[in-house]
Amino acid sequence: MKRMRVFMTGAGGGMGYESFKQMEKDLGELYDLVILVRDSDKNRRLFERYIGTKGFTVIFGDLLNKDDVMECVRRSDLCLHIAAFVSPAADYHPDRAMKNNYGSTKNIIEAAKELGKEDTYKFVYIGTVAETGDRMPPIHWGRVGDPIKPSMFDYYAVSKVAAERYVIESGLKYWVSLRQTGIMGPAMAKIRDAIQFHNCIDNVLEYVSDRDSGRAMRNLCAFDADGTLDPSFWGHIYNIGGGESCRIDTGKMYEIMYGKLGFTSLDSVIEPKYTATRNFHGQYYLDSDKLENYLHFRCDSMEYFYDAYMKELGAARGFGNLINKVPKGQELMGSIIRKTFEPLYHSEHGTKHFIEDNVEDHIDAYWGSRKTWEEIPEKYSELKRFTDWDTVVEIDHGYDETKPEAELDLEDMKKAAEFRGGVCLSNEMVKGDWKTKLKFRCAFGHEFTASPRLVLEGGHWCDECERKSWNYGNRAKVDPFFAQVWKPLHDEDETREYPKAVSETDIDK
Repeated sequence: MKRMRVFMTGAGGGMGYESFKQMEKDLGELYDLVILVRDSDKNRRLFERYIGTKGFTVIFGDLLNKDDVMECVRRSDLCLHIAAFVSPAADYHPDRAMKNNYGSTKNIIEAAKELGKEDTYKFVYIGTVAETGDRMPPIHWGRVGDPIKPSMFDYYAVSKVAAERYVIESGLKYWVSLRQTGIMGPAMAKIRDAIQFHNCIDNVLEYVSDRDSGRAMRNLCAFDADGTLDPSFWGHIYNIGGGESCRIDTGKMYEIMYGKLGFTSLDSVIEPKYTATRNFHGQYYLDSDKLENYLHFRCDSMEYFYDAYMKELGAARGFGNLINKVPKGQELMGSIIRKTFEPLYHSEHGTKHFIEDNVEDHIDAYWGSRKTWEEIPEKYSELKRFTDWDTVVEIDHGYDETKPEAELDLEDMKKAAEFRGGVCLSNEMVKGDWKTKLKFRCAFGHEFTASPRLVLEGGHWCDECERKSWNYGNRAKVDPFFAQVWKPLHDEDETREYPKAVSETDIDK
């Protein structure tokens, strides 16, 4: 019997390499694997020693080279598209983010179609929690189908939104979009960038470990290869999350991390005035168990990250614990840590830079206004922290979700469109057909086509609005669906429009 053949992208990255390590034991037995990685010293070190391994092929090339992609798709039955140009690098290079993340996705899908595989090829797309953006308390619980709302200036999220839309509407019979959450592990412990101060103290994330992410990819391939993956898995969007043991707010995470260094107070370490109070991304998931029930991948808790963080500190951990025990030691140790933050604070995306150089659009995005920023207390201990983490404010999706999918009809879509401030212009729809595109008009007069799957399960809406700007304040005034994730966090008069520097149309040209 012919073995299933898997094509994996991004094998040299964090999630990709963990996936490769998890899959290694199956190679040549359950499935064969071909990876496409850039020809770099790093990737040569990682993979040259595996050349000749049964069931494994490495191609040194480029996802933006159509010939390289065509060869890999030709050799495979299933693609794990893990590769991405991620934040914080994507924040500095919006064009590269769109070119790599949207362009590579389009290349793979086009290759499958050109090879006549649109009804047989299986495409696994890795999306991101950043697609739904800022979900600060009290709307910090979320699920698939909530509004797409990438945060201002988050071009990684913008590129992934465009790519996911392309996947869902691709016409492939077998596709899935897995929205990855924050990946904890050694790589997260090494982050030294201004982005760490964009992560709000009251923000939440349901993290997942790099190892569990790799296990999910391995199990997906293994279960599909041996016939135990439920066919109902395909054609849907899922949130990847580590479950209850991986849910934490940022402030509590800092308290645990620095507590392991002997800090009993964070006043000497954290400067609340230079930590954003919104415009990041993250949520606790109401629905991440769905993916776990298919792929059975969860093993790690947040302790895995704390262990990685302590290991990254090395000898500094012992030094910190010693100093923090002596009188005034915490103040001394805190000042040392703060000095390491200063270059990040003053960098291109640094929060002190925004304030001190009066970068008004960023001040509005990350704090609401300078006046709001001025009201933030100087000390961490003076912050009024949110505490009601367990209360769920569920987002209404604007249609009867108790109806079986097979019963969805045109009237349901008309009601859903109205709830989004728009109109469904189509006059016909086959009952239960979630794939065929319908015609809509948004509240701003743009006409577009979208499938019920994209709108209802994906949370997407008007592509022209999405690619043009972040116009969330004005949209919330005319779109009740979107208003649910904007109005609880923003004042009525917050209507600044933030133009976008790049969109997928730049790549399509």
